[in-house]
Amino acid sequence: MEEPIRVLHVLGTTQLGGAESRIMDLYRHIDRDRVQFDFLVHTDRSGYFDEEILRMGGRIFRIPRFRMYNYVSYRKAVKDFFKEHHEFRMVQGHITSTAGIYLPIAKKSGVPVTIAHARSAGVDQGAKGALTRLLRRNLSRRTDMMFTCSGIAGISVFGEKAVREKRTVFIPNAIDCSAFDYNEEKRQKMREELQITDQYVIGHVGRFHYAKNHEYLLEVFAALVKAGSKAPDPADQEDEKKSENQADYVLLLLGEGERMESVREQAKSLQILDKVIFAGNQRNVCDYYQAMDYFVYPSRFEGLPGTVVEAQVSGLRCLISDSICEEVAVTELVHKMSIGQDPARWAEYILETKRYERRTHRREMARAGFDVKDQAETMMRFYETGKWE
Repeated sequence: MEEPIRVLHVLGTTQLGGAESRIMDLYRHIDRDRVQFDFLVHTDRSGYFDEEILRMGGRIFRIPRFRMYNYVSYRKAVKDFFKEHHEFRMVQGHITSTAGIYLPIAKKSGVPVTIAHARSAGVDQGAKGALTRLLRRNLSRRTDMMFTCSGIAGISVFGEKAVREKRTVFIPNAIDCSAFDYNEEKRQKMREELQITDQYVIGHVGRFHYAKNHEYLLEVFAALVKAGSKAPDPADQEDEKKSENQADYVLLLLGEGERMESVREQAKSLQILDKVIFAGNQRNVCDYYQAMDYFVYPSRFEGLPGTVVEAQVSGLRCLISDSICEEVAVTELVHKMSIGQDPARWAEYILETKRYERRTHRREMARAGFDVKDQAETMMRFYETGKWE
């Protein structure tokens, strides 16, 4: 029996994250007798997906994390790796900050096709972000192919010229849409487990990182709680509307990260800590969307957030930052607002639109290219031929 083509994905870790989740969704749906994935990660720690990767026949290789002071030893580690491994048909780099280092080395070592995959439309604050921009310079000339999850991600990583000349390939951040279908029975079960059967639940899924802007999210939620706690005036003609706003609100946060404790402290200072559920990382994240009533995502920057795709499939109304790409706004459920506005304005919009009929939007999202079952065959043909059709 002919051996499958092996594709090496380069990541920071195999922990739960946006890029990692999208690769794993694809990995689960490809024919692994035809194409097999391996992973090169920049850590010696075990990750969230390690066990599943090994079970599906993938291998996990490790090199040191890049830091500016270890430039020489980092290059040596990459060279030593590719000197030993000649079995890869392609190398797909999801860490674009150092792709300009490891992809040319892979190419020189005999890898037929190298790919840089832009998954974010911004960089971290300060010196780290400045270094990332520096390392990405001329990346468009140091890789065979350029994949991007959105137009703004492509511009951020590869530059306007590469996007304008249509040298980038748009690959939607596809998901297993069927897993996120709205299900009333699952909704009731999850709400009972979380003890939020009577509350109106604002949801968010994302690691606690600068890009996700949890600080603003908490300000919005605090304003929502404040607006909802105002007692209606018996003389006011809008009594009914005000009474409707007097819901018991809960903020459900899924994810982990370096800013988690500071967000917890902020919730305490805003006196809303008792209304915030820090659920951490969950394998059955699709069930948590069922428990939500509204999805709020005020990111500072994104590539294309798969979470907003997931929320739309499950029928959730989504209020997101206007810095997020247009490609994700597939359905009428999505509304954009500026994070430059007072958080109270976001809260007002939620109150104005909180009542709606919820239903699954799987078909719309699949037609827009966001179903991984359809994408899997397209990607396998690419991995086998090296040509994008």
